[in-house]
Amino acid sequence: MKGRKPEILAPANSLEVLKTAVEYGADAVYIGGEMYGLRAKAKNFSAEDMKKGIEYAHSRGKKVYVTANITAHNRDLEGVRDYFYELKEIGPDALIISDPGVFSIAREVCPEIDIHISTQSNNVNYMTFRFWKDQGAVRVVTARELSLEEIGDIRDNIPEDLEIETFVHGAMCISYSGRCLLSNYFTGRDANLGACTHPCRWKYYIMEEKRPGEYLPVEENERGTYIFNSKDLCMIEHIPELVKAGIDSFKIEGRMKTALYVAVVSRTYRKALDDYFEDPEKYEKNIPYYKEEIAKCTYRQFTTGFFFGPTSHESQIYDHNTYVKGYVYLGMISCVDSDGSGVFEQKNKFSVGDEVEIMKPSGENVRTKVLALRDEDGNEMESCPHPGQSITICTECTLEPFDIIRKEGEE
Repeated sequence: MKGRKPEILAPANSLEVLKTAVEYGADAVYIGGEMYGLRAKAKNFSAEDMKKGIEYAHSRGKKVYVTANITAHNRDLEGVRDYFYELKEIGPDALIISDPGVFSIAREVCPEIDIHISTQSNNVNYMTFRFWKDQGAVRVVTARELSLEEIGDIRDNIPEDLEIETFVHGAMCISYSGRCLLSNYFTGRDANLGACTHPCRWKYYIMEEKRPGEYLPVEENERGTYIFNSKDLCMIEHIPELVKAGIDSFKIEGRMKTALYVAVVSRTYRKALDDYFEDPEKYEKNIPYYKEEIAKCTYRQFTTGFFFGPTSHESQIYDHNTYVKGYVYLGMISCVDSDGSGVFEQKNKFSVGDEVEIMKPSGENVRTKVLALRDEDGNEMESCPHPGQSITICTECTLEPFDIIRKEGEE
C-alpha cells in the first residue's frame, strides 16, 4: 500500500556487523551463509553465528533474511537441499532466492519460511510479481533498472499483501540486474555463483589488433565514454518519492562493507525516514544533515540511478577509479571498564592525542580526544599500528557498547 512506513533493510557479513545494523536502526538484516549466496568473498556466517545473529535480532524485534540467490547448476541442487534443511532448524525470517529450481526446493523443504525473490530474477513488470505471488513468494525485489513511475505502476497492479523491496543505497552493478558475465570471462570466476572479481572497477586501456603492445588510454569526450565505473546509488534526498511509490522495504547494498558503513547508512536512513513520517517539513529541513552524515563512509560519488529515468554519462565516473573516504573506521566498543574506558578491536592506526569522533546509535556524534591507550596486558601505548589488536581506549567522553570510533582522513 502506498504511503505506509517502509522497512530499513541493511546488509551484514559477520555477527558483529549484524549487531551493528540492529543497534543503528535497521528493521531487518540480510546475510549470507557459507554457501549459495552471491558474495562468496564476504566473510559470511557459519551456522552457529547465523543462529546467534537471528536470536540477537529477534530479541530486539528485528528480522533476518538469508541469501540463497545463486544461479544453480545440477551439481548444486543436492547441496542446496541439505542447506535448506539446516536453515529450517535455524529459522531465519525469509530466504532470498532467484532460481526457480532453488525456489522449488525451498518450498518443499521449509515451506514455513517466507521467500523473497532476488533482484537477480530481473523483476521489471507487474505480471512477473503476480507470477511469483502465485508460486508462494511474499516479497519481490525490483530490478535496479526500474524508475519510480514503473515501481508505482507495479504497486497499483499487484495484491496489496505482496511486498516490494528496492535498493535505495550502495554500489550499482554495471550488468543488467547484477547478472554479470565479465568476471567469468576474464578470470573464470562466476559472478552468478558468488565469486565476482568486480572487473567493472578495473582500469582499462585499448589496444588495436594490429599494434600489439601499444596501449591507448580510455578517454572521455563531450559525448562521454560509457565505460563501466558507475557512481553509487543514494536516495537519501528522495524519501517522499520512494514512500509514495509504494515500496515496502528500503534495501541498502553492501555485504562486503565495514561496520562503519553499515552503521552510518542505517542510522542516516533511519533518521530520515522517521523524520519524514513525523513531519515532512522536518525531513526537508534536515536534508543537509543527512547528506553530510552519509558522506562519512566510503563511497564512489552519488547518483539516483534509474529512479527518475534512463541514466546518462552523469551516472558514471570517468577520470579516476577511487573511492571517497571521508572517515576512517577505527573500531567499535564491545564493552566498558569500570573507569569508563572502552575495549575494542582496532581496525586502523591512530595515536594518543588524536581527535576522533564517537558515533552513537542514538544519532549523536561526539568529538573527543584520545587520552590513553592500553594493550591486552594493560601496558600503556602511544599508538596502535597493528589491526586486530584488542585495545582499551580512554577519551574525554563517556563510552558505551556499540559506540563507533572514527576519524577524518585517508586510510
